[in-house]
Amino acid sequence: MQLKDKLLAQRIYLFLGALFITSLVVSNLIFQKFFYWYPLDIEIFGSKLFEISVGILPYPITFLITDLISEIYGKKRANEVVIAGIFASFFSMLIIYTANTVPATSWSPVKDGIFTTVFGSTAIAVFASMMAYLLAQFVDIQIYHFWKRLTKGKHLWLRNNFSTFLSQFVDTATVLILLCSFGKIEWDKFLGLLVAGFLFKVLIAIIDTPFLYLGVHLFRRRFRLKVNEEIDLA
Repeated sequence: MQLKDKLLAQRIYLFLGALFITSLVVSNLIFQKFFYWYPLDIEIFGSKLFEISVGILPYPITFLITDLISEIYGKKRANEVVIAGIFASFFSMLIIYTANTVPATSWSPVKDGIFTTVFGSTAIAVFASMMAYLLAQFVDIQIYHFWKRLTKGKHLWLRNNFSTFLSQFVDTATVLILLCSFGKIEWDKFLGLLVAGFLFKVLIAIIDTPFLYLGVHLFRRRFRLKVNEEIDLA
């Protein structure tokens, strides 16, 4: 690969990593707002179908990006982005904790009570999310590369969806178990939120498959990559 192509590949990798980290951190900051996303009034285990946190909206982007990085840059680079995301999330948690500790002025547009209500549970949420995220992302990457080796780089839809389905179930179940254990969500909502969250993520994973195909196609055409060939940034 020529030097100019390698530099371009490095820049794209940097921007993909930035998009990944932003999506992850934002999902942890906005998680406390829940919404109802479905036109039908259907209940499952006492919870409405797709009655889910807004934090779930940017989260599937992280799995799309790690699958794209896994396909084009390899397993090592995908793992590096995951680790960077963990660091960024815990660092953001430290900043929020510090901001919540210092007192607001009398003229501050946002008072201490409001700030604590919105961000006060972020520490527990980030911890729960990170434990679930860490497990789910590594599961996703491992399964993705298992299917990639097995299919010799063919059948992209197979490894994309199989890896994402299982990892999203692990993620949803783990974060709900931790949040219920910490008393942030009642246990009687566990099954309903598990089913709703998992089905929503499966739906998004199916929808994002064409975008993964498009991304892989553009990479292969621009950098003249063969099937199963990866870009070496070293």
